Amino acid sequence: MKLALVLPGGVDRSGEYKVIPVFLALIERLARTHELHVFVLHQEAAPARWEMLGAHIHNIGEGRTRLRAIAAIRAEHRCAPFDLVQAMFSGSCSLIAVTAAKLLRVRSAVHIAGGELVSLREIGYGGRRKWKGRLREALILRSTDMITAASNPIIDSLQALGLEARRVPLGVDLRTWTPMAPRTRKTGPAQLLHVASLNRVKDQSTLLHALAAVAEAGVAFRMDIVGVDTLNGEIEALAHRLNLQRHVRFLGFKTQHELRPIMESADLLVMSSMHEAGPLVLLEAAAVGVPTVGTAVGHMAEWSPSAALAVPVGDSAGIALAIQRVLADEDLRLRLAVEAQRRAVMEDADYTARMFDALYGRLCQA
Repeated sequence: MKLALVLPGGVDRSGEYKVIPVFLALIERLARTHELHVFVLHQEAAPARWEMLGAHIHNIGEGRTRLRAIAAIRAEHRCAPFDLVQAMFSGSCSLIAVTAAKLLRVRSAVHIAGGELVSLREIGYGGRRKWKGRLREALILRSTDMITAASNPIIDSLQALGLEARRVPLGVDLRTWTPMAPRTRKTGPAQLLHVASLNRVKDQSTLLHALAAVAEAGVAFRMDIVGVDTLNGEIEALAHRLNLQRHVRFLGFKTQHELRPIMESADLLVMSSMHEAGPLVLLEAAAVGVPTVGTAVGHMAEWSPSAALAVPVGDSAGIALAIQRVLADEDLRLRLAVEAQRRAVMEDADYTARMFDALYGRLCQA
């Protein structure tokens, strides 16, 4: 089968920087059995092509990106026909994929992987904030042949819009995240971890207020925060105002290989997102035996209360109480870790590729 995969980015030539690891894992697996062409919109400013993980990468670049992406897909189709065009993320990616598929008279599929279905006006986030976005999503998602999403909360959002979708979790590569049995806590301060770009939707402000409450309760802990700062030092300044300097370290961006030992040393992952389709980091933590406390979005909502503890979005007091509860009950922490690992291993990157492969087969035979 010849497949076209449309991505916004995440496939840098380095394989480590400016990449989305879960997409690399999927690309590698699909390319084993299919001729895979990845049309990436904004990886580099200028048009370019390269080979990666057995796939052909077509970087579209800046300037009339949508039109040139559709033209690039049609040009490759003339060399040998595509069987299916897949968009990872809706928005521009799905518009390109579905339009190209209609022009070529082949099947299309869209995977909801971000904030396409939400409207968080207070932070300027989400694909449904403006009428143009709502209209585009309505037209595109009703025109495609198949919609998938990573978690049940996203499936529920699609059903509320009258759209049928299938759950296909984007699993971790267990070669990079080789499972480790959950471990009992060492003596001394608890080691907490947060992994996400510093931005509004990840809501690190709520996270820090939760940590301040944990510190005020007399709990000994250290928190490592891993991720690119997109807020020009705002979150680090808030940590100083909350007197968290002794408790919190900002480590910046880390590659997957650099992140793994940090993850392995953690007792608990803490996430505070206002919206997630996943997040992938929860699965990475689960694979190495680390449980998660977080807000009730994505997999955290799915897994709570047996494989994670989830509280309402924006509830710093709830996050603080959940952290204290898990740190005070080692049996609970280990039970959460064991069940989380079972789920992450069961729905790993190989599982994701098999799911997509089976759906593509059925779709193209229909």
